[in-house]
Amino acid sequence: MKVNKTMIDEDLQHIWHPCTQMKDHEWLPLIPIKSGKGVYLFDFEGNRYIDAISSWWVNIFGHANPRINERVKGQLDTLEHVILAGFTHEPAVTLAKRLVDLTPSGLEKVFFADNGSSAVEVALKMSYHYHRNRGEDRSLFLSLSNSYHGETLGALSVGDVQLYKETYEPLLIACIQTPVPRDQSPESAADALEALAELLDHRGEEIAALILEPLIQGAGGMHMYHPDYLKGARALTETYGIHLIADEIMTGFGRTGTMFACEQAEISPDFMLLSKGLTGGYLPLSVVLTSDEVYSAFYCDYSENKAFLHSHSYTGNPLACSAALATLDIFEGEDILGSNRKKSAYIADSFGRFRSLPNVKEVRQ
Repeated sequence: MKVNKTMIDEDLQHIWHPCTQMKDHEWLPLIPIKSGKGVYLFDFEGNRYIDAISSWWVNIFGHANPRINERVKGQLDTLEHVILAGFTHEPAVTLAKRLVDLTPSGLEKVFFADNGSSAVEVALKMSYHYHRNRGEDRSLFLSLSNSYHGETLGALSVGDVQLYKETYEPLLIACIQTPVPRDQSPESAADALEALAELLDHRGEEIAALILEPLIQGAGGMHMYHPDYLKGARALTETYGIHLIADEIMTGFGRTGTMFACEQAEISPDFMLLSKGLTGGYLPLSVVLTSDEVYSAFYCDYSENKAFLHSHSYTGNPLACSAALATLDIFEGEDILGSNRKKSAYIADSFGRFRSLPNVKEVRQ
């Protein structure tokens, strides 16, 4: 393990790792990775590991996928990056059009960002700013209990996992929670919708947007709920003029059996957030899709001071957009969703044997 140990020792001299208590590495060694292929990662000593967490849920077609490799390499020789303010480029234009065609109807505009948390920040700012441009005082946000939306300040504000949030409470924007359905049954969805309706009856005019993870709460423990809740929440938010932000950063790109989780409730949100699997796990990229109605609230002469002045240096990076286009090509050409359904059925059948074990509380899928 000499090469592995050398790499670990050099790492710990300088790198502060994400979401980590670094002192734990006194007894829990890092795993130094040299290469990846398919579902496997390899260290410097040739040991092989299954990337069962998909490198934080981003890698959906395996490491070193030849189609994505080829697309990114080709783009690298053409244009590696250009500012997206005042300029544009073919990969961004093509990707935006394809995402609009792929996502639920009504989502006609695409705003590029860098990662999931930044997409959440964009959507929160855009929703608040939309209401402000229309002369409405709506500065309160609403999210589901047990939710997670990222770790930047706005994203923390609308999350409900206290492990990440508690320390920073004094810095956060105003957000309240409504109960998430307790399980996957239609009955629990109905109960949660009743609580949501009661809350909106009292405070609906204060709220800019409801943000939620459709069908599955990821970092909240893979907590799942019935599509009826999504459908009902969409109807209630429309009644009160509240935006619905669908955080599909984790659930998008086939994770729930359909391309996007919202499809299972047959709804179209006001904002849809995509990242993680968008580039097949290759490069950081996120998008915020929204409606022409939202876009129109910002479209005016600059002197009216209604423009959405938000940016990131690497917004719409051509290499990342090319990886995303290759990802969409794979979905279209290889029946990924059909393959996922077969794997899902196999897993459901295989895991069924665990239900009767005394230490197993629940098998969710």
